[in-house]
Amino acid sequence: MTLKTASRGTIPPFIVMDVMRAANEREAAGEAVLHLEVGQPGTPAPAPVLEAARKALDGDRIGYTDALGIPPLRRGIAGHYRDQYGVELDPERIVVTTGSSGGFLLAFLAAFEAGDRVALAAPGYPAYRNILAALGVEPVLLETEAEHRFQPTPELLERAAGRLDGLIVASPSNPTGTMLDRAELRALVDHCAARGIRLVSDEIYHGIGYGREAVSAVELSADAIVINSFSKYYSMTGWRLGWMVVPEALKRPAECLGQNLFISAPTLSQLAGVAALGCRAELDAYVANYALNRALLLAELPKAGFDRLAPADGAFYLYADVSALTNDSEAFCRRMLAETGVATTPGVDFDPARGHRFLRFSFAGPEAAMAEAAERLKGWLEGG
Repeated sequence: MTLKTASRGTIPPFIVMDVMRAANEREAAGEAVLHLEVGQPGTPAPAPVLEAARKALDGDRIGYTDALGIPPLRRGIAGHYRDQYGVELDPERIVVTTGSSGGFLLAFLAAFEAGDRVALAAPGYPAYRNILAALGVEPVLLETEAEHRFQPTPELLERAAGRLDGLIVASPSNPTGTMLDRAELRALVDHCAARGIRLVSDEIYHGIGYGREAVSAVELSADAIVINSFSKYYSMTGWRLGWMVVPEALKRPAECLGQNLFISAPTLSQLAGVAALGCRAELDAYVANYALNRALLLAELPKAGFDRLAPADGAFYLYADVSALTNDSEAFCRRMLAETGVATTPGVDFDPARGHRFLRFSFAGPEAAMAEAAERLKGWLEGG
């Protein structure tokens, strides 16, 4: 007798992870790979983070914590909002999570019922729509264009057929790196408030910007759910540590869900995270390196034939329209990896309908890798 398999496991893969596996297999076979596919900082966690972790291990302080997180970390995150955004937050509204991924799961479970409809931009981070689908929540894709700077607008929301129960925004966004300014985010906050739409703001790339101000939804609304992470700006991807700022009404639901699903975020990471909050000088130096990588690729990629790039206000990605070169971004990326050793991510990961003509470059790695990748790509298309 064949046992059934739950349909929620049939969601699409996170293709960038498949690309990374293929790149790693190439490396294991002795072939050189330049990793421009994965959104992982090439920089280490700051030195005080490593020292805090060592002290915690020496003291054997690695037991369970409260489901909402250790008080020093929650107070430290509240201080971050005071210092960076001028907002006084009650630490009780802060929920420490197992990465931003754990935050998305808790947020979606606490805020939405099965059958609800949640809007999000396409192109956008694929895990939003895939987690929603696994939970029985319908993702409603807003097909954004360059004229919208690949961000949702009230007009696009008005055009969406049927009711909407939620909206996910990301500023800076993945894969385009574009940002919402204060007026644009205010327009979305007001639109959602007037129509009973729950706003979820993904702010995991805050701190990584190139001349534009990052605005947090907590500055504009007490009803928004804000999700952030230690992975990107803090250069702590594998530590699996993030946080949410939740409205008062969702504090207890988020706690109960967290207790049952995760017990608590990793204790070692939480203790190290307290130290990370005091490392802005070191972390801003990392951002300066990303800025150099960005400038290098913006100058060199057009020479290699990649001359239709989304404006990258923040994060560490360039989203390239390659429709003049291919109509199959997955095959194009496989060929690029095989023939040049440069790993990139096909746009279909971020936009199921139109991503076949886009790809994403990540410039989170070392500057030397960016320069070498640009050199390898120059002349490749003509040679192929």
